[in-house]
Amino acid sequence: MNNDLTLQRLFPFTKPFLSEQMPESNQLQDPDLNNLQRNQSFQVATNLLHSFRYAAQGVSYAFRTQRNFRIHLAIGAIALSLSIYLQIPAVSCAVISLTIALVLVLELLNTALEAVVDLTVGREFHQLAKIAKDCAAGAVLVAAIAAVIVALILLLPHLFELIF
Repeated sequence: MNNDLTLQRLFPFTKPFLSEQMPESNQLQDPDLNNLQRNQSFQVATNLLHSFRYAAQGVSYAFRTQRNFRIHLAIGAIALSLSIYLQIPAVSCAVISLTIALVLVLELLNTALEAVVDLTVGREFHQLAKIAKDCAAGAVLVAAIAAVIVALILLLPHLFELIF
């Protein structure tokens, strides 16, 4: 098993040479047709609406494929619902919302990093790929623990008032 990643494996595309001729302007396809034929993994947003649609596709992908993203989302919804029910101050609710958002953002970044590592390494084992994936997962874990601690600090006093 070879653990060395060659540059050719990392960058399998070739750069165009100066000897290659550029197509004439009449040879170029219609831009709309070209956008339709574009590979799904390489999309350039032509306007703001498309940018939001691509971002929504990323969140949707994470929701459909990542169990931990769904778990974090459900726990975050419970924490926010509890915040509203207990009528905690707006600043505390904002802090809880930001910690939830931090965990979800890190989960999205973890998913993206895992996809890029898998694309680069393929089905082979590589120690650096393992380190990258483990560190990204560790970042999500640290943020999730911090979010739970923040939520407990902000919600427990209000829960105790309600119970006792």
